[in-house]
Amino acid sequence: MTPPIVKRYLIAFDKYKWIGLASFGLVVAGTMVVALQPQQSRYVANGALTYNRPAVSFSATGSEINLQGQELSQEILLSDQVINATASKVNVNPTKISRNVVLIMPEKELKTTQRQLTPTLIELQYKDTNLQRSRDTLQALMQSMIQMSTEINTRRLKAVISKVNERLPQAKQELQVAEQKLEVYDRKERPAILAAENGSLLNAVTSSQIQQRQIQLIIAGIDAQVRSIQEKLGLNVNQAYVSSALSADPIIANVRVQLYQIESQIEVLRKEGLRPEHPTVVQLQHQKEGYENLLRQRGGEVVGGRDGTAPLPATVAIRSRSNLDPARQQLANQMVALQTQREALREQLGDLTQDEARLRKEYSLIPNKQLERSRLEQEVALKRAVYDQMQVKLTDARTAEAETVSSLGIARSPVVIDANRDRLSTPITLGIGSLLGLLVGGGVIFLLGSLEETFKTKEDIRDSLKQREIPLLGELPLMPVDGLDPMEVPVVLSPESFYLEFYEKFRSYLRRIGGKELKVVLITSTSSAEGKTVTAYNLGIASARAGKRTLIIEADLRSPSGSSSFRVTTDPDATIEPLRYYASLSECIRLVPDIENLYILPSPGPVRQSAAILESSEIRRLMEDVRERFDLVILDTPALSISNDALLIQPYSDSIVLVTRPNYTQENMLSEAIDQLVESDLGLLGTVINGTDITIALPHSYVEPNSPPEESQAQVINGVRR
Repeated sequence: MTPPIVKRYLIAFDKYKWIGLASFGLVVAGTMVVALQPQQSRYVANGALTYNRPAVSFSATGSEINLQGQELSQEILLSDQVINATASKVNVNPTKISRNVVLIMPEKELKTTQRQLTPTLIELQYKDTNLQRSRDTLQALMQSMIQMSTEINTRRLKAVISKVNERLPQAKQELQVAEQKLEVYDRKERPAILAAENGSLLNAVTSSQIQQRQIQLIIAGIDAQVRSIQEKLGLNVNQAYVSSALSADPIIANVRVQLYQIESQIEVLRKEGLRPEHPTVVQLQHQKEGYENLLRQRGGEVVGGRDGTAPLPATVAIRSRSNLDPARQQLANQMVALQTQREALREQLGDLTQDEARLRKEYSLIPNKQLERSRLEQEVALKRAVYDQMQVKLTDARTAEAETVSSLGIARSPVVIDANRDRLSTPITLGIGSLLGLLVGGGVIFLLGSLEETFKTKEDIRDSLKQREIPLLGELPLMPVDGLDPMEVPVVLSPESFYLEFYEKFRSYLRRIGGKELKVVLITSTSSAEGKTVTAYNLGIASARAGKRTLIIEADLRSPSGSSSFRVTTDPDATIEPLRYYASLSECIRLVPDIENLYILPSPGPVRQSAAILESSEIRRLMEDVRERFDLVILDTPALSISNDALLIQPYSDSIVLVTRPNYTQENMLSEAIDQLVESDLGLLGTVINGTDITIALPHSYVEPNSPPEESQAQVINGVRR
């Protein structure tokens, strides 16, 4: 059996053989041009450069630049500057030098791992027809490369110095700014931080707490004394203060004395029997009222705080609150003094409490202040380190100015070799060109065949279906088209046909997978020319030969009917009124002659608005009726890439069968169709491979001229144009 890759190559060869022959001819022609050119004398000058190191190195910058100089690329060494400088020295065309010079750079692994052990060489070759000119040109080229290396190292060193000088003022300014920030912060927050660090701030908090406790004890003692005096006097502090103030006033005391004298006289006169209407008693009463008014007036002045004095806490009965004796007045004054002392201590306690809260808050902020100061110190240290590094780098770079030399040196002077004896003879050159042409032509054919998106062999289709877990229902051979009209479909009319066996296998496998409930099968494909109509017709023949009442419905209303293959004529008026045509089952369904149990419903196509017809109620009633009357109904629908007619009539079917064909079915279209049918749960039962290269011994065969290679054994159309 021929391997699949050989089959694919043979198919591609038949399609692209002229392109392959053209590629072969171009390669052979080019080889002949090279072989037949007049031979000239050739000389090859060989030399080598190596990487140098300075004899004495006092600076790290000089060593770094020298090390960077050893990373020269081929583009730099063969730049226009080097080529032009060499050309001016030896008076040779720069283009000729660029074309004939060969530069071989050392491997990167060798440069990095063995540079210290073995010298690294840069090999140079120059070809010329003159021996002395080849040596002189290579010598000048090597000198130009050395000079280029020196200039590159010098530019790198100057660039380092310039960059450091450019960055140094900014680094110095950043350092000064950082130092100023630290200084300002120390002026503001350093005392608090030091107080926290040496413990004085914590001691101040403790001392404040001790003073508060002492004041609280003193206040407690004062409160006890005040309560004791209140119990003795029967007055509170405000009352005692008022009574003491009234009792100490001399005017009130004098008025009180006068009132006592008048009241004594009135009492004596009342006891003597004088009536209240007596002039003397009335006069004394008037005097008493006058003194009482005077007492109230004076009491109001004392209590009301006139003449700039502070008013007393409350208005009281003047006479009853101005009768303190010296002992009680002393106690009242003492209680007022204690109250004054208590208020002063309470204010002092409030101040101490606020001061303690302030100290505590300040103490709680100390860690943040310490962190901020540490950050500022680190910033200053970082800026100072950068500035110091720049100073060191600048000094080191200035020291390296005296050490900057070329990183290249001559390891081997140019040596000229006669290359005329190494040329190949003309026959050998032509033989090599012919072999190369065969390889190029075959490779072009294989590449063009690989770029096609169609399946080349049945094995490719089988592997794709296996990956997607889609059942393969059968492999069907090519059908002969000997003497057929181009619009007719090759069908198996004879019961002794060699092809009937394959369609019988397909029918039985379809019945076994679909089960007894399978009655309506939809046959479609991804594109045209894959043989779906041939498959549908011959599947119907195999089913009818098996004794099943079978109906083939041509649901492709966009193409003409192929019922002439069964010698069945179509109704010429069906195209004019297709809905009336489908409404009459007795007129649209025809019996196929010579094949028992086989019926066909020819298409009235091509018709307009095929989608509307497929969605009509006439088609729905037709499908409901044929499902009851026939054992198997086969729907021959258009390809999925042409229209959605197959999906419109799919709800009337039980399952879908996809027809594929090597060299016609495209991979992406088959994948998209399978994904659409599987994801939409449209009842994809499986696929068949049509047009497979199955060898069948036929009595005779007809080969159509200019036919494709896959139909060379027995020419078929397999539903082409359908």
